[in-house]
Amino acid sequence: MSTFLLVHGAWHSGQCWERVVPLLASAGHRVVAPSLTGFGDKAHLLGPEIGLDTHVDDIVRLVTEEDLTDVILVGHSYAGLVISSAANRIPERIAHLVYLDAMVPEDGETALDVHPVTQALIDRAAKSEVGWRIPPMPELPPPFGLFGVTDPDDAAWLRTMLSDQPVLCFRQPVRLDNPAVQTIPRTHIHCVAAVPEGIERRPVPAIQPNGSPAQVWELETGHDCMITMPAELSELLLKLG
Repeated sequence: MSTFLLVHGAWHSGQCWERVVPLLASAGHRVVAPSLTGFGDKAHLLGPEIGLDTHVDDIVRLVTEEDLTDVILVGHSYAGLVISSAANRIPERIAHLVYLDAMVPEDGETALDVHPVTQALIDRAAKSEVGWRIPPMPELPPPFGLFGVTDPDDAAWLRTMLSDQPVLCFRQPVRLDNPAVQTIPRTHIHCVAAVPEGIERRPVPAIQPNGSPAQVWELETGHDCMITMPAELSELLLKLG
């Protein structure tokens, strides 16, 4: 039995994994899908002081308080930053890092470094009445939809779980200065359908930091694959458990 810890991306909540959790659990694995501070059941805690460091603390605290080990740590989108810094702090508890259509940072980088287009979101927020909070990305015509979700019912469900994202999340740097974190195997899952303009994915090096060949899988769907292709995503994740 493995423990899957699923970390949602910006603007989302842990509820976005609702279709994936039972599929992994039915295969005999423990699955944890928390909402980060400021989102979901913790939406009332949203504030200008909430940043990447807050969310890293959320994950490290959960892992240590629940005494989780051999964790398959999955980070979607922005959460690629979260799982990187969290693994840097507790590498001995992490068995595998999964970057799910995620930002993949180097030590000291912010979301702005990985995706410079993020600056436009911060600039837009700065012109609003509440300059520290960034509203969710707007829904676009198909094939882009709302974070890649085009089914009207699914998009309506997704809208119920979205919250504003604090600017500090995109400005605080990732820490990857613990040599032990480089030994953790990595898998990259890319959602390759309907990628919005301005979103450029960094090439995955042929060799992982631990010296093994890169492992890159693709899903023919939009960004929120846990909503649009939960069975296919779960099938991939189960290869790691």
